[in-house]
Amino acid sequence: MPNTPQLTVTDHDRDAAHRTYVYPVVSRRAGGVSVGINLNPNNACNWRCIYCQVPNLKRGAAPAIDLKQLETELTALLTDILHGDFMQTRVPEGARRLNDIALSGNGEPTSAKEFPEVVQLIGRVMKRFDLVSKIKLVLITNGSLISRESVQAGLKRMAKLNGEVWYKLDSATREGMTRINNTRQSLKKTAEHLALAASLCPTWVQTCVFALDGAPPSASEQQAYLDFLARLIQQGVKLRGVLLYGIARESHQAEAPRLSPLPQAWLAHFANKIEQLGLAVRVSP
Repeated sequence: MPNTPQLTVTDHDRDAAHRTYVYPVVSRRAGGVSVGINLNPNNACNWRCIYCQVPNLKRGAAPAIDLKQLETELTALLTDILHGDFMQTRVPEGARRLNDIALSGNGEPTSAKEFPEVVQLIGRVMKRFDLVSKIKLVLITNGSLISRESVQAGLKRMAKLNGEVWYKLDSATREGMTRINNTRQSLKKTAEHLALAASLCPTWVQTCVFALDGAPPSASEQQAYLDFLARLIQQGVKLRGVLLYGIARESHQAEAPRLSPLPQAWLAHFANKIEQLGLAVRVSP
């Protein structure tokens, strides 16, 4: 394998590992090494978030997954991480721990028809390396396909593997979701899907905040978001909390020049408002 540079929190190049499905990253939110599973090597997603770092992003779903190749790649990378010199040669000091396996990548992972089989495969590999209950299995998702029985089956399997869902919620207004995520999904469906996810597997809300054309989310946007979470809590939806994060990597979408990071003080202030609802908040500037 060609020499590759040390990993950083700002470089999540899916091709750096020279594999189709599996790639390692140093994750800000995970606080260590995350083994990414990319089920969308075709760069296809059913949403188009304006902060997305995927180049040549297109609308669509995941292609057919070669399960045998995925298992071979995952086994090889975990062997290198756990029994080789990967941590010493590729990971900065202070981040040399395996934190999770994350279904993420270049599009919506639940769009893969083989999603429940993929979760089963990952569980098999985790058991082989004695990782169940020692690391997390994370699904990073926009939640739009959770009504599918196959996706629900995958989430139930994840729950048995120390799994977590990180559910994307960048706005709680129809206008905001259209502007940021380029989706026409209704807020009603978003609430239903989020509640369903939380009933099947421990679920965090993950929210990306940033300045658009130099301005942070408006007061009305912020209040709509807080009200949305408050309604879920009142309805008895059990959320683990909120992962609030800013922009650390450059967008590859047309809107990239319009985006900029928010000050840490802004994130801290907004996190405090969320905490007042009774939710835990983890902030990653």
